[in-house]
Amino acid sequence: MQHPVSALIVTVPNYADRIGFAQLTRQAFEGVDLQPLRDQLVTRITEGAAHAGEGLDLSLIVQLLGDKAAGLAIQSEVLTFHQLFRTPAAAPKPGLRVLALAADIDMGGNTPIEFLLEGSDFELLTLYVTKDVGLPETLPDHDVAIVVASDSEECREPLAVIEKAAPRWPRPLLNRPDLIGNLDRDKLYRLLAGIPGLEIPSTIHATRAQLTDLAQGRVACEDIAGELRFPMIARPRGTHAGVGLAKLDDAPALAAYLAEREEQDFFVARFVDYASPDGLYRKYRLAMVDGKPYACHMAIADRWDIWYLNAYMAFSEEKRAEEAVFMLDFDHAFAARHKAALDEMSRRVGLDYFIVDCAENQNRELLVFEADNTAVVHNMDPPVVFPYKPPQMRKIFAAFTAMLSRHAGEGKASAA
Repeated sequence: MQHPVSALIVTVPNYADRIGFAQLTRQAFEGVDLQPLRDQLVTRITEGAAHAGEGLDLSLIVQLLGDKAAGLAIQSEVLTFHQLFRTPAAAPKPGLRVLALAADIDMGGNTPIEFLLEGSDFELLTLYVTKDVGLPETLPDHDVAIVVASDSEECREPLAVIEKAAPRWPRPLLNRPDLIGNLDRDKLYRLLAGIPGLEIPSTIHATRAQLTDLAQGRVACEDIAGELRFPMIARPRGTHAGVGLAKLDDAPALAAYLAEREEQDFFVARFVDYASPDGLYRKYRLAMVDGKPYACHMAIADRWDIWYLNAYMAFSEEKRAEEAVFMLDFDHAFAARHKAALDEMSRRVGLDYFIVDCAENQNRELLVFEADNTAVVHNMDPPVVFPYKPPQMRKIFAAFTAMLSRHAGEGKASAA
């Protein structure tokens, strides 16, 4: 049952503790076998001895082991009887209590805020807002809240519930839900259009029928959208992490692509060749924290469709040396070069925290691929291989916690 906005008062939290996203993901990343812990939790559940936090940990473990559907089923079942979970602070007494408002979605669908709070004295409470239950009658006591649900279709109803309650939220509320929807691929380019020094190709929703007509010559690219042309980038609507992503040079390539896909809806955009003069592609991930950009990583590869894993940075000392310089000089080089564009993008997006995947086009303008609030920013890479990364990640985490502290302080001051 969803409760009226006027009922939003805070009370002592009734939470369930859990191991949490950061610890379990780190173990999986480091090659720890999670099967024994999975079996242990299954046994406890079978015996009726498990609490809700263990159920949510089991959901994540099952997803990390590769069974997304089963993991989500477990999570949804747990959330029918418990919504609030705690990831304890590193310190015995928490310096700040943060409330994250999450949705019932797969492990990549909410901001992985636990990574951003690692090593801090902040206590994290995660409240899952589901379409069936909505918000509880009384909110758990907290100093600052942040919406961590994404712009995906599955999060629309939870975001609407939070948005309705937002005007009377009793504490500062960051990443307001009405702004998160602007990060949709087919909305972001409209939001950022016309920013000097920034290029973002129009991302157009196209149906299978439209693309079939295009492949068979019954319509032209401009009949779907004025800016569209071959070569184009296509991906199924709603996919992430490169699933179904393809560069299509002409109509026969589009026909072959459609023959391999079953989806009915796609995003298409003109291809921008952002190769550097040396023929390599460089793609950057930035964290925008409180309006300021921070370097997360730089991927270098001989292919346009890069993300960090397929750039094989760990196997190239030369690439890592370039990434290290990128991070070291970031404030005085990349960020300074694109300051006006980044400032205006941050202003238009309006979120307190979000991630930008970008490059530089061949005119050295900022080329934006996408922005979202849920991309992973972590400190899991081995420092022996990436010695320059831990200081940079700690800088981002410090900026994030400072932002939360500032808003919490302002909230207390205004309440006094």
